[in-house]
Amino acid sequence: MEERCGLVSKAVHEAEKKVYRVEGFTCVNCAGKFERNVKELEGVHDAKVNFGAAKISVYGEATLEQLEKAGAFEQLRLTPEHDRSREVERTTPLSFIKKHIHVVISALFLVLGIIGQSMLGEGNGAVIGAFLVSIVVGGFSLFKVGLANLLRAQFDMKTLMTIAVIGAAIIGEWTEGAIVVILFAISEALERFSMDQARQSIRSLMDIAPKEALIQRNGETVLVPVDDIQIGDRMIVRPGQKIAMDGTVMSGRSSVNQAAITGESVPVEKHETDEVFAGTLNEEGLLEVEVTKRVEDTTLSKIIHLVEEAQAERAPSQAFIDKFAKYYTPAIMLVALLIALIPPLFFQADWGTWIYQGLAVLVVGCPCALVISTPVAIVTAIGNAARNGVLIKGGVYLEELGGLKAIAFDKTGTLTKGSPQVTDIITCAAGYTTQEALTVIAALESRSAHPLASAVIRKAEEEQVRYHEIEVNDFLSLTGKGIKGSIDGVQYQIGNLLLFPQVSAEIKEEVLRLQRQGKTDALRNRG
Repeated sequence: MEERCGLVSKAVHEAEKKVYRVEGFTCVNCAGKFERNVKELEGVHDAKVNFGAAKISVYGEATLEQLEKAGAFEQLRLTPEHDRSREVERTTPLSFIKKHIHVVISALFLVLGIIGQSMLGEGNGAVIGAFLVSIVVGGFSLFKVGLANLLRAQFDMKTLMTIAVIGAAIIGEWTEGAIVVILFAISEALERFSMDQARQSIRSLMDIAPKEALIQRNGETVLVPVDDIQIGDRMIVRPGQKIAMDGTVMSGRSSVNQAAITGESVPVEKHETDEVFAGTLNEEGLLEVEVTKRVEDTTLSKIIHLVEEAQAERAPSQAFIDKFAKYYTPAIMLVALLIALIPPLFFQADWGTWIYQGLAVLVVGCPCALVISTPVAIVTAIGNAARNGVLIKGGVYLEELGGLKAIAFDKTGTLTKGSPQVTDIITCAAGYTTQEALTVIAALESRSAHPLASAVIRKAEEEQVRYHEIEVNDFLSLTGKGIKGSIDGVQYQIGNLLLFPQVSAEIKEEVLRLQRQGKTDALRNRG
């Protein structure tokens, strides 16, 4: 009975789950603070932030306004995961320099202050003013969070940096204070840039599939957003278009490039009853597809979900660093306080010197390099791997890769580069050379847009075959089978076994032998 109650409770918990995309995250600590704020909202049972994917899962009832208020400390903006109505408001991304102009201005005033210090002296008002502008401009966001944390007795690296910079200003070390601020601002900008690049990998996966599709409804063909497409709808996919939804081919025949989903370099022939995937490219014929999955359940959506979950998976080193920083930060503040107080109080040492030493310990001992570098490195690696077609299911597996000494691949007997090449030319007719066969084939294939045609053309170029001089007439593409055309009044056909049902048993066996080696057949017949 207890087990059944547990299952019911879990089902209710999942039913209350809502996922939102978050814009504006700047650091891991800020994401953690946002998660804590959301958990404190009335009606929210639990919340989980995925910093790498810039998402939050909320369990319970909370309005969008309440969630954005919880993230107001960093001006976070939320969008329901499958709601595209607010996406149109996005503007063109700013360049790195424009996005971080405050860092540029801060660095400029720092340089002016250093130059002025060498010419006018350290205590000059203009020099101090330059350093002060550098500190305020470069550290505004730092101080805003750091002071708020200090008032709440929440100690993190921003609290440390804020205390250190304020202390440096109090004892008159304007140069050191400005340098600390600019270095922290640069590290924060680089962290944000790295995270944006990693998240862009996710966005590039999302952009693989079209946002709209041609759907047959009430005897008409209309363009419908993918969110409004229902299971059972009939989708029309024209040649050259990407398939927007998973489904089953009801009519038509074509070759579909599935490299984005399956990794196969050669297009797959599709006809009635065959399954097709969202994000794949219909290269030749017109297909009528019955939609079998909603947009959030497609194979592509599941791949994206796996990548996002992988980015949230914490590696052992990351978990250790986070735990270490949690205790290390207050410990280093205590050490710095003792260094600043004990020598002057008990050994009559100079207050100014030892306060400076205590502040130096705060700055040098700040764990920001550890806390920032580990999650950024892991998220960036997983995101870049996903963009290149490799799914790493979490930081723990990424770490394990570092200790590998050998890798075994199982890929249907072959590893492909995604660029087909001609490996064998076998002639069956007596007195017909491979050079003559390649010339005719290249002349015909030069009229085709099929990926295998490009392999034939490359081979012809390597062999310096003069196929350009040959005139081809009555060229026709036979969807799912091959091509045909006439040269000097002779009819030629090039294609797979479907185009040559009467081919001899010997040739069929030869084709099967090549296929067992992972090769794709292309026969040529002279009519």
